[in-house]
Amino acid sequence: MRWQGISKPLYREFTATKPNLKWVTDITQYRVGEQRLYLSAIKDLCGNVIVAFHTNTRNDNELVLNTFAKAFKQHKDASGKIADLIVHSDQGSQYTSHEYHDLLPKVGARISMSRRGNCIDNAAMESFFSHLKTEALYPYDISSISEAQQRIEEFIRFYNNERIQIKLKKKTPVEYRLQFTS
Repeated sequence: MRWQGISKPLYREFTATKPNLKWVTDITQYRVGEQRLYLSAIKDLCGNVIVAFHTNTRNDNELVLNTFAKAFKQHKDASGKIADLIVHSDQGSQYTSHEYHDLLPKVGARISMSRRGNCIDNAAMESFFSHLKTEALYPYDISSISEAQQRIEEFIRFYNNERIQIKLKKKTPVEYRLQFTS
């Protein structure tokens, strides 16, 4: 690729030894009547915490850029960087855009991308979306975009702060992540 900041793909190495080393990101959609709600989310592979998310009825570059603006605002250091961060995505148009490829290197992040047409390369993010939809969206008769947004926000709050995970030694994602800041 012609862009700077490209690193080797994660090759399905979906673990990280400390926060802000490996993030995975993707977009999913949920249909409400004739409308669609798009969710862009970023997950830190250290503890599986959702570090940022953004919803919109438009699936465009701004959806992804707004998500990353939220993440970088919370997680960059005093120099405005996130040292050693690799951000992994699929090859969707938002992730191959010039804006995306300009943004990540500015904060010190390197870009990793799935191989073309290989969704398993981003299985860590796809797994989260599957849990979100089967637990917080599909079982309910959601009648509005705002209701879907509310359910997504509530689920992410629950997932990060209350849902224990066996692979995290029976801690929640936030509890697991906090052990690295103490």
